[in-house]
Amino acid sequence: MSSVPPGTPCWADLATPGLADARRFYSELFGWTTRIAPQPEAAGYTTFLLDGRAVAGAGPPAAPDQVPIWSTYVATDHADLVTTRVEAAGGQVLVAPFDVFDQGRMAVFADPAGAVFSVWQPMAHPGAELFDTPGAMSWNELVTPDPEGAKVFYELVFGWHPEEQPAGPVPPEVGDSPYTGWRCGERIVGGMMPPLADDFPADLPAYWTVYFAVADADATAARAAELGGSVLVPPHDTPQGRLAALRDPEGALFSVIARPARG
Repeated sequence: MSSVPPGTPCWADLATPGLADARRFYSELFGWTTRIAPQPEAAGYTTFLLDGRAVAGAGPPAAPDQVPIWSTYVATDHADLVTTRVEAAGGQVLVAPFDVFDQGRMAVFADPAGAVFSVWQPMAHPGAELFDTPGAMSWNELVTPDPEGAKVFYELVFGWHPEEQPAGPVPPEVGDSPYTGWRCGERIVGGMMPPLADDFPADLPAYWTVYFAVADADATAARAAELGGSVLVPPHDTPQGRLAALRDPEGALFSVIARPARG
């Protein structure tokens, strides 16, 4: 059983050609330890652990020309049914559903604007075992030039209902641009925002980004730069907390957020 309900982001992993360097970088940045899959066919797939609990993963790219990327996985109880819905909604099936040993069943898709995402049907591996604490996944966000098309697509695929939010974890440069929350049942499980042309490459397609919680966004951004990464969007305050967009040494984009103290 998954630790989160179907339709909720449950896992994130990194595809990178520099797997050994990724283990070093993220372990030093977030205090993660590593568990490497023993099966030869797993090609060194690494589970990152925080206090002994799984929080994320990393493995080699699926194709030699794949850019380093963090992927968002959405929990499902039927990966094959999601595949049918993706095709009917105008998306692409990049990797058809398959079993990952006895761990779970997964598939990889792209929405009509090109944003890549995955689904996870859990078996032995439930997904992340820790959320919303420093060093664990905290938020998942779609950045897309076609928000109206995305609203239709993801409602058909996951049953998500888009809701305009008064504020999201977005940079102040967005100004009054609407921020959309994805509602799944009683919870807002993710967000959506337009691309920031000034800060992101113009040729970058729509994409999902992963936010990791940290205790101090400024210190984490500085440490990422010391470890060979780069700061794409410097730390800044938002109503949801202080955040920064970073790249690891291989160029994979991810974000960090320090939530405000709760009274």
